[in-house]
Amino acid sequence: MWSPLAQPVFRALWLASAVSSIGTWMHDVGAAWLMTSLSPSPLLIAMMQAASSLPFFMLALPAGAIADVVDRRRLLLFTQGWMLAAASLLGILTVANITTPWILLALTFAISIGSAINMPVWQAITPELVAKEQLPSAVTLSGIVINLSRSIGPALAGIVIASAGTGFVFLLNAASFVGVILVVFLWQRKTEETALPAERFIGAMQAGIRYVRYSPPFQKVLIRAAAYIFFASALFAMLPLLGRKELGLDAFSYGIILGFWGIGGLAGAFILPKIRQRISTDLSVAIASATFGMMMLVLSYSRNFYAVCAAMLVVGLSSLTAMVSLNVAAQTAVSTWVRSRALATYLLVFQGSMTLGSFLWGTIAQNFGISVSLNVAAVGAIASTVLGIRYRLKCAEKMDLTASLHWQQPAHSFEPCPDDGPVLITLEYRIDPANANSFKQAMKALSHTRKRDGAIHWGLYQDLSDCQRFVETIIVESWAEHQRQFERVTNSDRAIEDTARAFHIGDKPPKVTQMIYDRCNGNGREPKSSISNPNTKQ
Repeated sequence: MWSPLAQPVFRALWLASAVSSIGTWMHDVGAAWLMTSLSPSPLLIAMMQAASSLPFFMLALPAGAIADVVDRRRLLLFTQGWMLAAASLLGILTVANITTPWILLALTFAISIGSAINMPVWQAITPELVAKEQLPSAVTLSGIVINLSRSIGPALAGIVIASAGTGFVFLLNAASFVGVILVVFLWQRKTEETALPAERFIGAMQAGIRYVRYSPPFQKVLIRAAAYIFFASALFAMLPLLGRKELGLDAFSYGIILGFWGIGGLAGAFILPKIRQRISTDLSVAIASATFGMMMLVLSYSRNFYAVCAAMLVVGLSSLTAMVSLNVAAQTAVSTWVRSRALATYLLVFQGSMTLGSFLWGTIAQNFGISVSLNVAAVGAIASTVLGIRYRLKCAEKMDLTASLHWQQPAHSFEPCPDDGPVLITLEYRIDPANANSFKQAMKALSHTRKRDGAIHWGLYQDLSDCQRFVETIIVESWAEHQRQFERVTNSDRAIEDTARAFHIGDKPPKVTQMIYDRCNGNGREPKSSISNPNTKQ
């Protein structure tokens, strides 16, 4: 589990993020506690969670596109600086007793904007820093940071609030960003050289959406994550009110119960590697979801401080198991070129479910009580385990998403400009009529990879005058985007291609033709042509 720490950059970022995460948890406790002091409204208190989650829902996909297009190191420096400024302002206003509920919500929203832009790129750089086989350990180590900070941060926040006031909690959080900024500034990141122009922002977003739309393994991860977070958000949103109103805790005691949550997660980080060896990812997520639901039932009825601490210990263990398992499944289900955008979509679903859940559970609590809200969410969390029957996560772990680079560029009579297009690619197959139906099924699977990697239209046609001749058509929006397809095809895609091409009969491979749309409008420009090479493999 500790092997990723042998990588110097990962180790430095891990340590810096630990300090920053402690500051973040201190901020969360301070903000939630301050809001309960400024307003008794359960809905307004629940809106604190919504203010933290809504920016992820609004900005995750644009942030992912930016992270895949611009230099990730510079983007990290910008987001960390933004959060430092917003946290400093909130601390100064609170120390001066100027903060109101709406100022608190607004600056919490501003900090979350920085976090929403920061999170996709932060997750995307992890596979750059460690080997593929170390990725589950690296994600688990990140879980250790989160849960260790969850153990330390709330307790420190309680001490600081009691001794100096909430404003100093916000100022300490602002100072915690400095270490991350320093490490990222000194990081000498290696960038991959490519002759292709950088993707444009809108095109990058469209490519990310297209990838998610045609990636069934990743869609399964999104469905499972949405179900888990939607019901778990009830505890995240209601816990401050449960602690202060139902249990009558002071700031320090509230920090203690959050500390037990973190201790449970920390223990889970050591247990999880053994769990992963014994049971599947699907089963571990299902057990964690059901356990979380049962603990919400305990918390909805118990008013004993020690029983609540014990329940929060189990909550920490189950939540880490679920979150690490889902995170690893998400990262292993996507290709490198689109990782930030795909993980941004994962965060969008994650935070969108958190936002919707927070509003729903807050509304239920305001109208029917906290216990009713937690009970309904608990039953939903337990019932959601049946999703594992249909939406399995294990298939993503078996995929080889490294670039195969097995396509070869056919010869051209001229080189188009990068923005020229659309581009039409055709592949001609000779298929035994007896195997036609099996070939069509194989091509249906191949169509997902074509669309996922850049095709805006895909089709398969059979020649009416020659029943053995099938033509696959692929339309890509530009020549540059078609060139990018050569770098995007993976070893798993190659296996799907080989399955389809195994039906091709004849001594020569399928004939490949590339054609580009002629935009000639009477200006004397010579019509474009394309030369196909029947012996070229694509």
